[in-house]
Amino acid sequence: MVMDYFYQGGPVMYPLLFCSLLSLTLIIERVVFWLRESRRRDRRKLDDFMECIEKNDLPRAKEIADTTRDFVVRVMVCGVLHQEFSLRDALQMSADAEIARMKKYLSVIDTMITLSPLLGILGTVTGIIHSFQVLGTMGAENPTLVTLGISQALITTAFGLIIAIFSLIPYNYFWAKVEKATLEMEKYGTTLELLFEKKKNGYGDKG
Repeated sequence: MVMDYFYQGGPVMYPLLFCSLLSLTLIIERVVFWLRESRRRDRRKLDDFMECIEKNDLPRAKEIADTTRDFVVRVMVCGVLHQEFSLRDALQMSADAEIARMKKYLSVIDTMITLSPLLGILGTVTGIIHSFQVLGTMGAENPTLVTLGISQALITTAFGLIIAIFSLIPYNYFWAKVEKATLEMEKYGTTLELLFEKKKNGYGDKG
């Protein structure tokens, strides 16, 4: 039955099919990405790493960093390695790289969300134009053909909206994950800056 609707929708259904497949593929890719990142998270080691920095136990901090793939730890390590040059710039550079990984393909999904309803409307408009052409040619003697043409034209709008709606939900979820990760990196980055500022001023050195 779905295929019947597909063929009734006309040629615009083919780009809509492409949009749906592309959006679904990228959503699956992002789900796999976040599941992988979730498994790599290790807040215990992250807290241990920050504690070692506070105690100035850099060898132990390096040991912890080598045993985890937590993205927040990666950002903190970059800051520690470049603390003598510019701790803040190093943290920002590393955080930007992590955020770029997290935002990957989101702009494409956003484009599909916008494009799909527009393609649906285009299909509807062209279908209605065709229906009125039939009406102008055959007159009002057979209104069934006209109403059938209009109902078929509306199929593209329905498919476009379905694609947009079912892409919008995961898209917003992914953005919420990016924002949460950004806030966490900012929080630990600020903590790291304060720790080194205290050391620079001669406070908190327990090593």
